[in-house]
Amino acid sequence: MENLKDLKCVPCRGGEPTLTDEEIDRYKPQVPEWGIIRPDGIKRLQREYKFKNFSQALAFTYQVGLLADAEDHHPTLLTEWGTVTVTWWTHKIRGLHHNDFIMAAKTDALYALEAVAGG
Repeated sequence: MENLKDLKCVPCRGGEPTLTDEEIDRYKPQVPEWGIIRPDGIKRLQREYKFKNFSQALAFTYQVGLLADAEDHHPTLLTEWGTVTVTWWTHKIRGLHHNDFIMAAKTDALYALEAVAGG
């Protein structure tokens, strides 16, 4: 399987099926820190990232926003002191799509770069 972080998001049209449990199980090892939550019965990927202070958390939030715009796929972001919670899911299909796993992997790669840069 290709490395998810190296893939590009493809536009999702409404009416496409959500990922099956088998597909989720196949992608999950590439984003092991991400949990699957089910608010309102809708599967979503979610992860908390930790930082030393609010400024670093805010800077990471901004970088995730730039990434989301570049891929035209946008998460729910919650920025708090020392923590950023990122939630990926595809609104058009009310569940998980391949793009959500791509973006989770790209978000992890961005966080790894922040850590290397001293974030």
